[in-house]
Amino acid sequence: MGERLGYAPGAFDLFHVGHLNILRRAREQCDRLIAGVCSDDLVMQLKGRPPVVPLAERLDIVRSVRYVDETYVATVDDKLEIWKEVGFDVIFKGDDWLGTDLWTTLEAEFANVGVTVVFFPYTAHTSSTLLRSALGLLVPGHHAGPEVLTAQE
Repeated sequence: MGERLGYAPGAFDLFHVGHLNILRRAREQCDRLIAGVCSDDLVMQLKGRPPVVPLAERLDIVRSVRYVDETYVATVDDKLEIWKEVGFDVIFKGDDWLGTDLWTTLEAEFANVGVTVVFFPYTAHTSSTLLRSALGLLVPGHHAGPEVLTAQE
């Protein structure tokens, strides 16, 4: 049997331990791991806001993680289209997506082409949304002032 190629898609904005956990666990289940990093335009399309960290920096961060063998810039949300280009055998996602209409459909479509879908436990105590909120980044144009930075001193 040939090498098992894994694919872990994500925005990887405000990189945190939840991202690291998914990449670590994904690499344990494949021979090579490709991290699919959403383009800035795709993040805007999917989340309705631009990423905090620009694509070039997110790629540099994700490439630097020892569990990642390669990165792929995702410019479309269609995971089957990405599979046609990348050719992965297994795709990894956080279990916050488990049971959603989108991923239930994707699981069936991937099963038809021999791709396994693996969900990992979501890191509930840390997420990019929580980090954005803590930094005051959820409200467009709002930036945390110096009082936020000195309040913990």
